[in-house]
Amino acid sequence: MRFTFPLVAIGLEASMIALFQFFVEYEADQNIAQQLNTTRPTKMDSFLQLYPLFQDVHVMIFVGFGFLMTFLKKYGFSSVGFNLLIAALGLQWGTIAQGLLHSQGQKFHIGIKEMINADFSTATVLISFGAVLGKTSPIQMLIMTILEIAAFAANEFLVAEIFMASDVGASMTIHAFGAYFGLTVAGILYRSGLREEHKNEESVYHSDLFAMIGTLFLWIFWPSFNSAIAEAGDHQYKAIVNTYFSLAACVLTAYAMSSLVMHRGKLNMVHIQNATLAGGVAVGTCADMDIQPYVAMIIGSIAGLVSVLGYKYLTPFFATTLRIHDTCGVHNLHGLPGLIGGLSSIVVIALGVSNMSTVAMQAAALGSSIGTAVAGGVVTGLILKIPCWEHPSNEYCYDDSVYWEVPKWREDDIHSHKDEDQKQLEPQV
Repeated sequence: MRFTFPLVAIGLEASMIALFQFFVEYEADQNIAQQLNTTRPTKMDSFLQLYPLFQDVHVMIFVGFGFLMTFLKKYGFSSVGFNLLIAALGLQWGTIAQGLLHSQGQKFHIGIKEMINADFSTATVLISFGAVLGKTSPIQMLIMTILEIAAFAANEFLVAEIFMASDVGASMTIHAFGAYFGLTVAGILYRSGLREEHKNEESVYHSDLFAMIGTLFLWIFWPSFNSAIAEAGDHQYKAIVNTYFSLAACVLTAYAMSSLVMHRGKLNMVHIQNATLAGGVAVGTCADMDIQPYVAMIIGSIAGLVSVLGYKYLTPFFATTLRIHDTCGVHNLHGLPGLIGGLSSIVVIALGVSNMSTVAMQAAALGSSIGTAVAGGVVTGLILKIPCWEHPSNEYCYDDSVYWEVPKWREDDIHSHKDEDQKQLEPQV
C-alpha cells in the first residue's frame, strides 16, 4: 500500500495531464472574445446560465453520494474519502473518454455540458462503488474507475449517437448501467467468508444520521441532475417539474411500504435513506417528455414501492442464492428504478409516435445499457480478482483502520470497552 498506491495514483494523474495536453482546449469563441476584447459570446452566456445546474450536480457527486454511504459504523472515512478519490479521477477520465468518442479522436473543447457529462460518468462508478463498498482496496477502485468509465462512454455513445434514444436523466445509461456493472463485479469478487453477517457491516445511530444527510442533498438537487443536459426551455422546465413531483410521491409510498413490511409497522432507516430517492431515478429517462405531473407521480410512487420491496426481499436473495453481496443495495436504488425508467420511456414513446422503429431504438438502448454493464463488469471483476492487487482480508472488511489513520478511540470501541469494564466489576462466582 505504501508504495504501490502512490505510484498508481501518480501514474494515472500524469497520464490524465498528458491526455489533456494533446486533446483538450478551451471553447473556441471564448478565446476569440478575449483576443478581440469584445462582449461575451453565446457559448459563454450558455456556460454561465448552466453553471448553477453544474454546481448542483457537483454537490450530489461529492456530498450526496459520499455521505449516503457513511452508514457503516467503521467505514465513514473510506465512504467519503474514497468517494472523493474516485470522483476526482473519474471526472478527468470521463472528460477524455467521452470527448474522444464524440470528436472521433480529434481535439475537443471544454464547455459546461462537457463538465456536467464528466460528472455523470463519475456517478456511474460511484453507484458501482456502493455494491463493493468495504471489500475492495483504493488501488482496485482506481482500476475500476478507468475500466468502467471506458465502458460507460462506449455505451453512452451507442445510445445517444447510434440508437438516438432519449435518456435525459440517464436512468438507463447511468443508474441501470452503474448498478448492474457493480453487481456483476460484486458477484465476481464474492467471498464465501463474508456469507455470514460481518461484525462491522452494521450501523450505529450517528452513522445513519450522516447517511441521511447524503439522502437529503441528493433528494433536493435531483431535479437539477435530470434537467442539466435537457434542451433549454420547455424540455428543461418539464424535467424539473416532473422530477420534483416524482420524488415527492416516492417519499410517501416508500414510507408506507417500509412500515408495511417491517415488524410492528416500524420504519427502517435503510429504506428511508435509499428508497425515497428512487423516484428521481425512475422518472429520469422520460423527465423532459410531455407526460404530465400526475404520470411522473405514478412513476415515482411505483419506484418507491419497488425499491423498499427490493431491500426487504431481493437483497437477501441475491446474497444467499446468487452469491452477489450488494453492500449498499444499489440494485434497489439504481438498478430496479433504472429499469422502471427505461420501460416507462418505451411506453410513453410507443403511445406518442406511430414510427415503431423509435420504440425499438429506445428498447435497444435499455438492453445495451444492461448488456454492456454486465460484460464490462465481468471483465473488470476478473481483472480486480488478480492476486497482485491488494484487498482487505475478510476480518478487516468494512474497517477504516486498514487504509486510514483513525482516532485511537471510536464510539463503538468505547462502548465495547465499557461493556468489558462492567463485566470485570461484576462479582466473581
